[in-house]
Amino acid sequence: MKLLLDECIDCRLATELTEHTVQTVLQCGWAGMKNGSLLELAQKDFDAFITVDRNLSFQQQLTDYDIAVIILHASSNRLNDLQPLVPNILEMLPTAKPESVTIIRQ
Repeated sequence: MKLLLDECIDCRLATELTEHTVQTVLQCGWAGMKNGSLLELAQKDFDAFITVDRNLSFQQQLTDYDIAVIILHASSNRLNDLQPLVPNILEMLPTAKPESVTIIRQ
């Protein structure tokens, strides 16, 4: 799968998501974009968008976008706090569908 990491996630998390092609918002040149515009662009090239933005589902109608959205709930967005979520991310990715939202908690 092609995964897009939000700019608020440590880019080193990409190396943990083995067997997937991972890019960051910064690598795509989309840093600072509003969420709606970002999702519009992301749905064209990516299968899933991974973020820690817990307000995203309140700000956007996520089922309107042709991309799976994965929201990580950890105590912070630091790499050490996100790494324990990696097994759950990898487990759910094969079943992630466009227009779906999955929340992964510690």
